[in-house]
Amino acid sequence: MKKRNIIYTPLLLSIACAAGLILGARLNFDTGDELFSANPKKQKLNRLIDYIDYEYVDDVNTDSIVDITVNKILENLDPHSVYIPKDEYAKVSENMKGDFVGIGVSFYQVNDTIVVIQALEGGPSAKIGIRGGDRILYANGKALFKSDVTEDSVIAQLKGKENSKVALKVLRKGSDELLTFNVRRGVVPIKSVDASYMLTTELGYIKIDRFSETTYEEFSEAIQELKASGATQIALDLRDNPGGYLSEAINIADEFIKDDKLILFTKNKSGSIEETFAQREGEFENGKVFVLINENSASASEVVAGALQDNDVGTIVGRRSYGKGLVQREMELGDGSAVRLTIARYYTPTGRSIQKPYDNGNESYFNDYMERYENGELSSRDSIVTNDSLRYITPGGKVVYGGGGIIPDIFVPKDTNLEKEKLTLLLRGGYMSRFIFDLLEKDRTFYNSITRKNYREKIEITDKMIYDFNRYLKYQNIGLGNVSEERKPILKKYLKAEIAQQLFGTNVFERYLNEDDRLIEKIIQLSMEN
Repeated sequence: MKKRNIIYTPLLLSIACAAGLILGARLNFDTGDELFSANPKKQKLNRLIDYIDYEYVDDVNTDSIVDITVNKILENLDPHSVYIPKDEYAKVSENMKGDFVGIGVSFYQVNDTIVVIQALEGGPSAKIGIRGGDRILYANGKALFKSDVTEDSVIAQLKGKENSKVALKVLRKGSDELLTFNVRRGVVPIKSVDASYMLTTELGYIKIDRFSETTYEEFSEAIQELKASGATQIALDLRDNPGGYLSEAINIADEFIKDDKLILFTKNKSGSIEETFAQREGEFENGKVFVLINENSASASEVVAGALQDNDVGTIVGRRSYGKGLVQREMELGDGSAVRLTIARYYTPTGRSIQKPYDNGNESYFNDYMERYENGELSSRDSIVTNDSLRYITPGGKVVYGGGGIIPDIFVPKDTNLEKEKLTLLLRGGYMSRFIFDLLEKDRTFYNSITRKNYREKIEITDKMIYDFNRYLKYQNIGLGNVSEERKPILKKYLKAEIAQQLFGTNVFERYLNEDDRLIEKIIQLSMEN
């Protein structure tokens, strides 16, 4: 039996290529530009590549040499200037765009057959009745179940121009014949707002997992619905959000900050400063807001948290954020690849840069989490090291610091139990997804009969399921070890949450997990004070 990698459509790659990302506008340089063609350094590299192409004794893939050279150059700049190869660029750009054109399903390839995990909410397939467990055997008469069918060819069959049609032949358990679905391809949203719902009668909750092109639009819809439900306070969850488009972060910050107040400013190589101010009456300028951050909240997330904190708006709750104060611009290289190059630093309204040092190299920079873990910072606010030379005062008299992330107004420690950390990694990293998918496949009729209202009562996670999951991990060469009785309830909760995710989507998933979340409990407590 072959091990299979997880296959999603769309392939939701890391949007940062490295932790933390802020994007400005895209640039497309014409390779014939006089400024670049006259550059003797460029001519030197071109001549070397030509010599290797035409004179070197052996055949050499010079494309790979160029890729290595570009990566090596960028490694000597900063940790966030990165190269995106041609074969990855379209996928990364799609994820940041916020939607794609296709039939709208996520799937696994099981024994050379495409099996739907979930018809994506708001997509064409969900609208016409395709559901989890369906096996897509044919698309426009072409078989998708042959062993030589690649991931790319499957995706090419399912995607296409907007409003174009594709005829699918689907095998569904319990049906004696293949089902036919004529799907009109359409725009399928890739949601960046994972969840929005009421925590209490007055406190609304919004979780943003990245800042894509559609994030502000999604946020606006969510906040309108919450206000209609009675929300006078908002909990904005930016935990584990690595960043994205700066403009989206600015728009969201503007919803909470009064007109003409500074949101941030950027400074480029020449020292030119560009200031950005709140420009409109926001939806929640007079409401109470709480921003949840942690050690993985980076870049655009820190723009929002820093703007609110420095304007004495709301309360920042959680742990010190990542510490990324650099702005990248995406520049196409003319062959389908691109580079994200750092072109400026950004500063919060008080003038602080929250960029953490990267003088000791990329390895040290990206291992910062382990340093925080070992020095006790994740467990105690007192362990956070600050620099008095980077001390700033907000207009309201609050002391804030630069030099390495946003320090929250109210600290909530992380559960650093290694077993709990491992379980969280298995859940958030996708390791549970395939196991749960196989579990659902054993009884699709039962699981498809479950509703959002009764899944808590209907779904029972047994000790045998835990045993089977542990055995599955061993097969994948992942060591969970024996689960203690103390941690069994947590593992059961995570497994149940993943079932909810595959059946009902992220909103139900996040809502269920949040029920015993330390930070959520703290936010609810704070919302009831004063």
